Amino acid sequence: MFNQRRRNILGIAIVLLVIVGCLNPQSQSFFSVPSQQRVFVGDPISFNLKFPEQLLEQLNLYVESETKKVLFLNGVDINGKMITLTDGCPVATSPGNAKIQIRLFGLIPIKNVKVEVLPQTKLVPGGQSVGVLLHSEGVIVVGHSIVKDKSGNKFNPAAASGIRVGDVILKVNDKPVRNDEQVAKIIDKERNPNQKIKLLVKRKQETFVTWIKPVKCAETGRYRIGLYIRDSAAGVGTLSFYNPNTGKYAALGHVISDADTNQPISVSEGKIVRASIQGIQAGRKGQPGEKIGMFINDQEFTGSIQKNTKFGIYGSLKENLENPLYKEPLPIALADQIKTGPAEMLTVLDGEKIEKFQVEIKRILPQSVPESKGLIIKVTDPRLLKRTGGIIQGMSGSPLIQDGRIIGAVTHVFINDPTRGYGCFIEWMLMESNDNKVDQRKAS
Repeated sequence: MFNQRRRNILGIAIVLLVIVGCLNPQSQSFFSVPSQQRVFVGDPISFNLKFPEQLLEQLNLYVESETKKVLFLNGVDINGKMITLTDGCPVATSPGNAKIQIRLFGLIPIKNVKVEVLPQTKLVPGGQSVGVLLHSEGVIVVGHSIVKDKSGNKFNPAAASGIRVGDVILKVNDKPVRNDEQVAKIIDKERNPNQKIKLLVKRKQETFVTWIKPVKCAETGRYRIGLYIRDSAAGVGTLSFYNPNTGKYAALGHVISDADTNQPISVSEGKIVRASIQGIQAGRKGQPGEKIGMFINDQEFTGSIQKNTKFGIYGSLKENLENPLYKEPLPIALADQIKTGPAEMLTVLDGEKIEKFQVEIKRILPQSVPESKGLIIKVTDPRLLKRTGGIIQGMSGSPLIQDGRIIGAVTHVFINDPTRGYGCFIEWMLMESNDNKVDQRKAS
């Protein structure tokens, strides 16, 4: 009995020692070393181990890379070599893959780290206010209406045939349609002998054909099918970045959806133009504020809209873009290079003047697949809080910069706390632009 009690006490003591050992900062620093690191050319490979100097001297790094000159230390290629942690941090020197094995006494493997080195990417940060003019593919159904005939009977032919709010009408009687006037004219004038019209409809990712019999409206004297439709959207947003190597830009940081249907708008054509901020409506709890902007027709600053994605709109600019606050393009940060703490946001509050404002990265949300809400940010700049109350409509797309790197863009505001909002990773935004190896790697 006594021996059994001693064994139980010893077992509990060992468990407590293991728990205490795991909770101390030194052990936590070791367990926090990631098994995979992605870095750009020129970045150091750091492990941030908080061990005493005597222990660090007993830890070695053995490096193996698929090709030569992937990792260097003090100007020397370390492929196939053993170094100590006190020698310094290896530096990524060319794209490729490597494996670093942490060894105790140079013999006992205790950790493997895979390193992927990507080409350095530099972008011109945005911050400019832009006017967005977007035309949808086909026309968007935003509502139903009652059609009353000359006898006073009420009909809703479109609803009866299964047409829903959010559907997109691509063709009427096999003719592509782009605006409500065109649709109304075909419905009124081009019915078949059975008095029906043919609609090609897109619903999310599917298309189908339906036939509808219009009703002659007593009020207008025209044949109608009972739909409210829209073909375009317009608003003010912020440009996120410009790639000087490709001439492409990104803006907004989130998808443009129809205001009535809340469905993403499929782009037929569109453009961005200069916008000047004429006023600010401050936000408050439960009611987001907004920028009041004026579109400026300037042939030197105009861009196409080629894609409308969950990370914003993308296209090409007619002319090169410069940022007056940064004379040279800035490198970007991968998601695992971002840290909580201070950062800055670029946006416009008056006219066309880009300004820096202080924000704080409160949380970094791990994402295994691309999503638009990867960062939680808080506005800390007193002047911005006084003018806007925090994040407001029109700031979407405002670039976020930390330690001289572009880390992402503002996407959404917290409705009940306008000082806080979401941001998306620049890495995901680049994926949509298909400009570099980061994009191709993510798309594969």
